[in-house]
Amino acid sequence: MATYLYRLGKLSFRRRRLVLALWLAVIAALGAGAFTLSGPTADSFEIPGTPAQEAQDLLAARFPQAGAGNAQARVVFAAPAGTRLSSERAAIEETVAELRKGAQVADVTDPMQAVNPTGTVAYAQVTYKVQPPGLTEADREALTGAGDPARAAGLTVEAGGDALQTPVEMGAGEVIGFGIAALVLLITFGSLVAAGLPLLTAVFGVAAAMAGVQILSGFVDLSSNTPILALMLGLAVAIDYALFIVSRYRHELAAGRTPIEAAGHATGTAGSAVTFAGLTVVIALAALAVVNIPFLTQMGLAAAGAVVVAVVIALTLLPAMLGFAGPRVAKSRRVFRGASPAGRRWAQLVTRRPVLWTVASVLGLLVVAIPALDLRLGLPGDNVAGPETTQRKAYDLLADGFGPGFNGPLVVVVDAAGADQAAATVRSLPDVAMVTPPVVNPAGDTAILQVVPASGPDDARTTDLVHAIRDNGLVVTGLTAVNIDIAARMGDALGPYLAVIVVLAFLLLTLLFRSLLVPVKAIAGFLLSVVATFGAVVAVFQWGWLADVFGVAATGPIVSMIPVLLIGIVFGLAMDYEVFLVSRMREEHVHGASPRDAVVNGFAHGARVVTAAAIIMISVFAGFVLAPDPTIKSIGFALAAAILFDAFVVRMTLVPAVMTLLGRRAWSLPRRLDRMLPDVDVEGERLRAPEAVTPSSPSSPSDLVGAGR
Repeated sequence: MATYLYRLGKLSFRRRRLVLALWLAVIAALGAGAFTLSGPTADSFEIPGTPAQEAQDLLAARFPQAGAGNAQARVVFAAPAGTRLSSERAAIEETVAELRKGAQVADVTDPMQAVNPTGTVAYAQVTYKVQPPGLTEADREALTGAGDPARAAGLTVEAGGDALQTPVEMGAGEVIGFGIAALVLLITFGSLVAAGLPLLTAVFGVAAAMAGVQILSGFVDLSSNTPILALMLGLAVAIDYALFIVSRYRHELAAGRTPIEAAGHATGTAGSAVTFAGLTVVIALAALAVVNIPFLTQMGLAAAGAVVVAVVIALTLLPAMLGFAGPRVAKSRRVFRGASPAGRRWAQLVTRRPVLWTVASVLGLLVVAIPALDLRLGLPGDNVAGPETTQRKAYDLLADGFGPGFNGPLVVVVDAAGADQAAATVRSLPDVAMVTPPVVNPAGDTAILQVVPASGPDDARTTDLVHAIRDNGLVVTGLTAVNIDIAARMGDALGPYLAVIVVLAFLLLTLLFRSLLVPVKAIAGFLLSVVATFGAVVAVFQWGWLADVFGVAATGPIVSMIPVLLIGIVFGLAMDYEVFLVSRMREEHVHGASPRDAVVNGFAHGARVVTAAAIIMISVFAGFVLAPDPTIKSIGFALAAAILFDAFVVRMTLVPAVMTLLGRRAWSLPRRLDRMLPDVDVEGERLRAPEAVTPSSPSSPSDLVGAGR
């Protein structure tokens, strides 16, 4: 592989104008497609085959007037202290009339038929003709503005529900993360040109990937989180991959190679590591398809596509840009050294007492992981909205006026003939606050019952109630039941998904490192990083530790898709650092260094760039913690924490300690397996042959300029 990438790097360097023109043409074409073909994204979390989804489909077929799947809103009215709503009936009726004027409104219930026992709180259910993505900003403004007549009469009016969901938008956090990345690159390289190249190629990569996702949204119903994840990962890995290749390019220049040869060798060696690292990330993300959850599959494939684009740009456009920059990439206020003195000192410190550092790292991560024992899964609702939002105020008013279960009603679908018996059965179950009279469809064959639990939507007792209703042969749906089924499916998917990516990655790393112990060590380190990350996420977003620091408005169950998504992304990124660090150690070993010297020298060569890469990734992901959307905030925090644990505790502390303990056994491989595996030559050993390193004659005067001659 190194030989082929070496040739590709030299070709891109030599034909840099053509390579740049081709990439500009590709991005222009994708941009035009995104502008003309893109469609809206959605926030629905549907999983075909779950009991709640099957009931939802049945409801849509037999009870279309119920608006199954369409946008819903609840407008809540609360009387001032010491008064009752009946005294302001006219103002409430005026508000209901305004609600019915909405262009997309299908039905509005009478709030005076849904008043709490004290007569102080009531709500109107608003059903729309379209699903949430079909609503415009004008529709949402009409919903919230309709309460003005009642507010003028002194009532409190708040609105909640999925009708108020707004598209997730980019914020200042991404810009801050990008700025920190630029600063880290400048400090790492000490050169504006060298620091600018990874940022420039990252912009190209993200533009291409995001345009591709936008085009796809015109043909497939994508989750609103899909482009966010593609942006998050695409930006982080694009900068990191370019950082590794530029760093190796400067190392080759410092070793005396001409720029075109340095570009070839950097692409052949660091480019091979980038290719395998990217392939590992892609495997982990694409494997989300085996979970059989459509929106997770979409997110995984879109993010995998962004990673593929980042790898291809790093192997083609980056060498071309190195050709345009010429020797200016190597100019710095300080002399560039391939090995980091600080990294060497740290490696020597760890390798002197490998047992101590191994035990300390493992115990430290396990302590951080303790909160993960209390992990609860769910989906975000109005209960996690900011306390100043109308959604959260409406949620609290309903909970105070009717009980917490009113924010998570269940819908039971039954045959019309047995509706009364079904209602009596449900009323006899524990934790039921109320069962409404059956409502029969026009065909007279199906009825629905609305069941209000005594507990809140996220309460374990509500989950038990859903299971109890189903145990009596009844089908249950509604947002709360859908969320319960999604959380259960996510939990069930963790084991099989983890097994798939671990097996695939083990095979890939065995091929790369020609070792059995190194892949086992890499996977064990990843598992430690993941459980520690789960612990940190639970502590902040479920327990509320440091909630004010991270801007967490309300605590609650962890978004159910995060564990599966986190395992896939973190596994891929963890293997990135494993490949970049350990490939340099193997390179030293192949070239004859003793086991401990191979660890120290390899670590010293990779420490600076791995540290910079980790800080960049943490900065990019941490930028999303500033997002107002709680799902994006929690994903950004989880990924930033995972990189922090994996890069600095596992890869930069545990890895050199364990590699020292393993010694030569780290690189052992049974002879039969050694003969069976192809030699991918990620260390670039074949590039040391005379014909590979002989400087090629430039084919034109421009090559002489690009080569710095």
